[in-house]
Amino acid sequence: MKKIYINACGTISSIGNDILSMYKNALNPENNFLTPDDTIIKGKKFYFAKVKTALEQIKNTKYNIRANRLLLNCVSQIKSEIDNAIKKYGQKRVGVVIGTTNSGVDEYALTGNIDYSQIGNPAGFLHNYLDLKGYYSGVSCACTSGTKAFSSAKKLLENDICDAVITGATDALCKLPSYGFHSLEVLSNEPCNPFSKNRKGINIGEGAAIFLLEKEKSSSCLASIVSIGETSDAYHCATPDPEGVEAAAAMQTALDEAGLKYSDIDYINLHGTATLTNDLMEANAVYKIFKNNVAVSSTKSLTGHCLGACAAVETALCLGIINKNINKEGFLLPHKFDGAYDDTLPRLNLVKYGQKAQNIKYIMNNSFGFGGSNTSMIICREEE
Repeated sequence: MKKIYINACGTISSIGNDILSMYKNALNPENNFLTPDDTIIKGKKFYFAKVKTALEQIKNTKYNIRANRLLLNCVSQIKSEIDNAIKKYGQKRVGVVIGTTNSGVDEYALTGNIDYSQIGNPAGFLHNYLDLKGYYSGVSCACTSGTKAFSSAKKLLENDICDAVITGATDALCKLPSYGFHSLEVLSNEPCNPFSKNRKGINIGEGAAIFLLEKEKSSSCLASIVSIGETSDAYHCATPDPEGVEAAAAMQTALDEAGLKYSDIDYINLHGTATLTNDLMEANAVYKIFKNNVAVSSTKSLTGHCLGACAAVETALCLGIINKNINKEGFLLPHKFDGAYDDTLPRLNLVKYGQKAQNIKYIMNNSFGFGGSNTSMIICREEE
């Protein structure tokens, strides 16, 4: 298998300001990072996951939107690794690929500045901020945007267009998609409850994560990407195929590309949005490939659903599991819900608080988006 190395990661979400704090906070059952708000959907209370850290303003007004301020926080965490890559390869050989759903739609509505609404604005911001001279692009395909950004970055490296790629995704809380999900009647007025018979829908969150990807393994390497499975279906614009046929195919494609069996996977981070239709689809899809033989959890009851940034934020959390410097005791990410599993779904092996696994090597991260976009990425622990 061909590996692409994740040599650095910066991340921020409602549950922490870096991989270590996010991972540790996720393990504590007393922590609750979902808060009620009646100002985003005016006069109606729903739960959201907000980043409460103060974010630095961006001097260039073209790029001064909250999504980019989240990215800037991530860049500051790994600036030395990025600078080293630029010095090593040159400004033309370091690419940028950033996924997003919202970019700066709210800021555009307030100011009329068309730059804020551009899907490529976050990628353009990093390209400008880091004074790069090569390839950059934005990616937007709903909730799979983060994994699709990884896929684009992987192809840039494999085809020798870049020697390093700064990739990831960002989304800030935004009224436009919030009203959209409200119109679909899938926003929850209580903390979300993935795979529970009592689930009522999603809690939208915000966050960002960026990763320095290289063909060469550095001393700071966190893990490697071994494969990405991608499929699409045309079942419905906003509702997934309940049988999860193409979602299962994405998982199987990832396994096949990596040369792995289902039994090689130590943990799956589920898309797990807590809507009736998504959880039904994903439970069916996972069960087709794995039955209930692999530990799984959804972390959206911790971070909220970060839309275009969810796959990137959840990959950062997975790095917390797989890296022995962070996870010294082998704890898996718990599945936080009310414990009332929906028995109309195939029974999945949901991770309990305090559950451990020995010698975690391969992790699968699932993301599924509107329009039938399905992705499954496998990362691997790298020995020191």
